Amino acid sequence: MLQHCQRGRAASISLLTVVAALILLCASPAFADDRPLPDCPVKLDAGGGFAQFKGKVLYIDFWASWCGPCLLSFPFMNDLQSAYGSRGLQVVAVNMDEKPADAAAFLVKHPAGFAVASGPNAPCAKAFGVATMPTSFLVDRIGHIHSTHAGFRPGDVDGLRTEVESLLAGKSGS
Repeated sequence: MLQHCQRGRAASISLLTVVAALILLCASPAFADDRPLPDCPVKLDAGGGFAQFKGKVLYIDFWASWCGPCLLSFPFMNDLQSAYGSRGLQVVAVNMDEKPADAAAFLVKHPAGFAVASGPNAPCAKAFGVATMPTSFLVDRIGHIHSTHAGFRPGDVDGLRTEVESLLAGKSGS
């Protein structure tokens, strides 16, 4: 009987953990941030790192090929780059796949019209404090993280666009 109760308690705790995680994922994904852009190495397809984008507003997105919400975010990031690139926005997608071939296959099916960082990016994700996929960071023109967004839902698009427009206009508040 005691073992049955312990198994039931363990199952309840596991269920509560899953429910809590789902609530966190569905809660407001954005929070204000005000820290400098971490100085971490990333290998961009065009060479160089984040420093090459000094003076631009950055939308930095950590993603992986196995991540469902990441798949949903790619068309949005393509649209952002297309709509705001000429005004000073640069989208940078930082891949977190352990196998480069997985990322390459994803990008063949879902081409990126923005900069993509490949290679071992775990140290950079750690420096940013990435805890979930995808996580994106909006960085202002002087190199401070303006806000962090955990996850991606189609309902996030309007708010993210508003934040991007505000940063491009030189406003640091949202």
